[in-house]
Amino acid sequence: MMILQKENNKKLVLTGLLIGLIFAELDETVVSTAMPTIIRELHGLSLYGWVAGIYMLAVTMFMPILGKLADLYGRKRVYLSCMALFIVGSIVSGMASSMTMLLVGRGIQGIGAGGLMPLALVIIGDTYPLEQRAKIQSLFGPMMILPQLLGPTVGGYLVGHVNWHWVFLINIPIGIIAASVLSIGMRESRSSEKRKIDWIGALTLILALLSLLLAPVLIDNNGLSWSSPIIIGMLVLSALFTALFVWIESKVQEPIIPLHLFRNRNVVVLSILVLILMLGLMGGIATFPFFAQNVMGLTPTAAGYLTLAFMAGAIPSSILNGFLITRVPYRNLFIICFILPVIGFILLTQIGIGTTVLYIVVTFFILGLGIGALFGGDNLIVQESVDKEHSGVALGTVQLFQALGATIGLSIFGSLLARQIKSGVADLADQLPAGKAENIATGGIPSGLAPDLLVKIQTVFAEAFQNIFVISLFFVIAAFFVTWFLKKEVLTKKAEPDQAAASLH
Repeated sequence: MMILQKENNKKLVLTGLLIGLIFAELDETVVSTAMPTIIRELHGLSLYGWVAGIYMLAVTMFMPILGKLADLYGRKRVYLSCMALFIVGSIVSGMASSMTMLLVGRGIQGIGAGGLMPLALVIIGDTYPLEQRAKIQSLFGPMMILPQLLGPTVGGYLVGHVNWHWVFLINIPIGIIAASVLSIGMRESRSSEKRKIDWIGALTLILALLSLLLAPVLIDNNGLSWSSPIIIGMLVLSALFTALFVWIESKVQEPIIPLHLFRNRNVVVLSILVLILMLGLMGGIATFPFFAQNVMGLTPTAAGYLTLAFMAGAIPSSILNGFLITRVPYRNLFIICFILPVIGFILLTQIGIGTTVLYIVVTFFILGLGIGALFGGDNLIVQESVDKEHSGVALGTVQLFQALGATIGLSIFGSLLARQIKSGVADLADQLPAGKAENIATGGIPSGLAPDLLVKIQTVFAEAFQNIFVISLFFVIAAFFVTWFLKKEVLTKKAEPDQAAASLH
């Protein structure tokens, strides 16, 4: 059992966590901005998609494992180890002279990043009382938009005025500062009791997730389809490893993911909720800039900033829910909030070639107001629904389902969209410049087309997106029904045996 002593400096702990998280998130947007330059210099176009793919794989696979290690060996030790891994990965990536070295660095970075967000929430849970924590965690989601806003600017500046290596190397001093501030502020004593790690379970879980998540990466980067024998084989392999993992976890003394967590109603309901929601939401929203550029005629930057309307709704909603979640049954909050994404996606199914920026801003704002309930809310409910010694692995598990939904949703919706655009444009191929029809689904509409032909192609795009949003709508409706299965209770402070123990030290 970990015991947090009373001399924790709460402000230093929170500052250290926020610096670390914001820069781990910033890294993703900065790197994606710098990627065209990196690819050009390292001659790695064929491996372009793998840079993001490897990182995402590592983050997702290690989330629950690092959460479990933190439950066993102390949050502080494991969090600082994750920060160290992130820094080492940044050094390897920053010094990369080949794509292989860059991919290795991104993999190491991803393992570290996989522990940063879940463990930050656990540490805040151990440091602050419930009401304060509800308010702090409600701000965490909105604060993560800061990196998304700054990323393109920072990435562009570093590539243009310094060189791309500093996109990664800048993480070193900032990571050291974040780790130092947390290290000074946080005091944690651990029992000397020896704990066994379920290494066989951990390896089986990694193999199950690797088989599952390599499928979308291969589809996106190697031109395979979901029906190809290789992908089906990998999905079957993933199912077999998952079954083996469940069997192992039922036998071992200290399982990586204790199976009793899945007898906890809130953990199960929230895992299903974030999985379904991310499948539909990420699949629909992440592809939207492609519509904004090709049909609405916006620049890539303006298309990206349209999603700020989503955050404009999510931030006040998240803050309000942070205040209400300790006063009102959280099931009621989620039910009310999750009506809004349904309305948002009904509006998105109506988009066409005449859709205005204002229409999209209002729609995204409504979506943000609804999804804002999840920012901090789901994590808080999970933490308060399980025993403290399992909060790390419980949070890591729910975030694993969220990451799985987002990753698979992006790939499936991307494939569906490309296929629909391709088949829609096929009838117009003879009117297009040679070889352009094949590239429209991924490369966008070529310039200089006759006005009537342009309208026809934009109509194909609009109809493809309407179909995508209809599918998203079904997922969001399903998510709304799932919220009804949450417990109808108000979050209240649990008895804290650890605090009593701490006072004896």
